[in-house]
Amino acid sequence: MARTLWKFAALRRRLLEMIEPALILDFDRSVVPFDGAASIDLSAWQDRIRYGCSLADLASLQAFLDAQGVGAARVTFLGSGDFHHVSYTLVQRAVPRPFQLVVFDNHPDNMRYPWGIHCGSWVSHVCALPYVSKVTVVGIASDDVHWSHMWENRLLPLYRGKLEYWCFTDVSALGRLLPGFIDLSADRRQPDRIAARILSANADPIYLSIDKDVLAASAVQTNWDQGIMGDDELLGIVQRLRARVFAADVTGEISFFRYSRWWKRMLAWFDGQSLDPPSRLAELQAAQHRLNARLLQTLAADR
Repeated sequence: MARTLWKFAALRRRLLEMIEPALILDFDRSVVPFDGAASIDLSAWQDRIRYGCSLADLASLQAFLDAQGVGAARVTFLGSGDFHHVSYTLVQRAVPRPFQLVVFDNHPDNMRYPWGIHCGSWVSHVCALPYVSKVTVVGIASDDVHWSHMWENRLLPLYRGKLEYWCFTDVSALGRLLPGFIDLSADRRQPDRIAARILSANADPIYLSIDKDVLAASAVQTNWDQGIMGDDELLGIVQRLRARVFAADVTGEISFFRYSRWWKRMLAWFDGQSLDPPSRLAELQAAQHRLNARLLQTLAADR
C-alpha cells in the first residue's frame, strides 16, 4: 500500500506540473474570471448544451475543445449546474486511470433521461466507464432519494456497488432496503469523519466534481433547490481530500437563460427553475466568486 501511494504521489506531482491551475468553460458568463485562469468562450454552445443535450452534441463540444487545444486543468469551472453533464466529457479525458469519482451534490445526478444526457443523469453514464472504479455522491438532501422520486433513479449501478449515495437526509424506507444508500445525516457537520470515510472506502486517485447546490442557500445561491451543507464544512472535506485529488470541476453558479427549444423550457419549468434573474444577480455572483477563490486556493495549494 505504501509503495502504491508513493507512486501515485510522484505521478500526481508530474501531472500538476503539466496542467493549468484553473480553466473556465464560459458558457453563461457566470464565472467571474481569476487572474491567470484560461477562459474559453462557449456562449455559442449555451442553448445547445445547457440543461441537456444528445450524446452527439456533447461529442461535438469535445471535438471543438480538442480543436482549440484545450488541455487539462487542475480545476475547471463550468458555470451553472445546468452544465454539470459536461463533467462527463472531463471524466472521459482524465488520467491517471483507474480513478474514482467523488461528487458533492444535492441531487444524485443518476436519474433517468431517455433523450441523451443532462445535468441530472450524467453520473449514470460515468458508472458505465470501466476505468472509473467507484462513484460516490456526497451530500444529497433532496427529495430525489425519497419515495416519490425513487423510480426516477437508475438502480443498477447501486445494486452493482459501482455507485453510492451518501445522504444528508433520512432516506426513505425503500432506500434503506436498497444497497448503496447511506444515511450520513449524523455526520454532516464533521468534515474529518466524512473525508476519512471517502479515503478509506477506495484507494484510487480522486476526480472531484462539486455542484454548489450541495450547500445551504445561506452560503451561496444557485439555480437549483439546495442542500444543507455549510461552505466551511465543504472546504474542510476538500482540504482533507486534496492530497488524493488529481483534478476537479466546479458548477453551481447562478445564471439565467431563455431556451429557444420549447422542451427545455418545459423541463426547466417542471424542475422549478426561474427564467428571470433577480435584481441582486451581481451581488450573488460576487459571493459565488469568493467561494470559487477559496475552492481554487484549497485545491491548488500544493502546486
